[in-house]
Amino acid sequence: TTHIVNRNKSLAMSKEETNETPFGKASEILETVAKPVVNAITIIFPHVAKYTQIAYNHYIKLPTTVVQIIFGAILCLFGGIYPTLFAAFQAAKHGGIKDLHEAVVDLTKEALCIIEESKKDDKVDADNDGIPDVLECSDKEYVLRKSKLVMTKINPQKVDNALSKSYMVWVAVIATLKVQFARTIALSMTISSVLKRPANAYLAPIIQKAVPKEYQKWVPVIIGWTTKSIGMSIAWFIQTIISAITSAWEGALIVSRASLKLCKEKGINPADMIPENLEDSLIDETIAYGIAFVGFYFQWKLGFDIPFPFNIFLMPFEIAEYYIRWTISE
Repeated sequence: TTHIVNRNKSLAMSKEETNETPFGKASEILETVAKPVVNAITIIFPHVAKYTQIAYNHYIKLPTTVVQIIFGAILCLFGGIYPTLFAAFQAAKHGGIKDLHEAVVDLTKEALCIIEESKKDDKVDADNDGIPDVLECSDKEYVLRKSKLVMTKINPQKVDNALSKSYMVWVAVIATLKVQFARTIALSMTISSVLKRPANAYLAPIIQKAVPKEYQKWVPVIIGWTTKSIGMSIAWFIQTIISAITSAWEGALIVSRASLKLCKEKGINPADMIPENLEDSLIDETIAYGIAFVGFYFQWKLGFDIPFPFNIFLMPFEIAEYYIRWTISE
């Protein structure tokens, strides 16, 4: 009996020591948030997948000219706000967007399959006490239970192929963007290096005095991150203005030409203003000038940023934009 008591005390002390380590604390946090996160995903993701599929089905049914008008309008009005995101989309079109679409579809199907199995698992009452087992298990047991469910129900081959395709497209896109935005990247790195030396010389000693000794080794690293962020902000703001001008013109020209084609398809041609071949006329460029001005003025009035509350709905695009900027600036 004494041996068992001592063993239990030893295990308890070992658990307490583990929880005191960074890994133990992270594991404890993961176990705590696992249930609400899984429940949120189970509720939200099926609806997102459903309405995304509905939107895509409507999109592929649209005439080519209508698709061009929509894309051109978006590029004209928001091209300067999300320059790398639009550039990434264009690069993906030439770097395997079909493979990426197939990968996303496969991953979505697997995710929906896991969610359905998780819903069934939430109703299991193996001990027949009238309470679902997931409500009786601890946070740790819940994580292990759901992890086992994912590992046993998922198709690893399909997921591996989908992730491989996605990664190959991502690498191709990043390589293209690094070339396309090479000047911006060089400018951001130059600004960062110019700021980093005086920051390390004058700010680092002051900050190191203000922080505990054990954390002082992080000061140069954080200063490096900060100067890089500042350099990126300045360089990308300049690039935003350039992209706003070019995207406004490119998008306006797409809208102008697609609209003229759509008018011809509908038999609308007042005073025979629309020629058979748009290359023989300046009417498309003339219309595009006005649309481009409106597009750039719209972006300028927004301050090259999405205002509240629309930025909440477009948060995924905001995150993607800044993630791509940071990635290609490394």
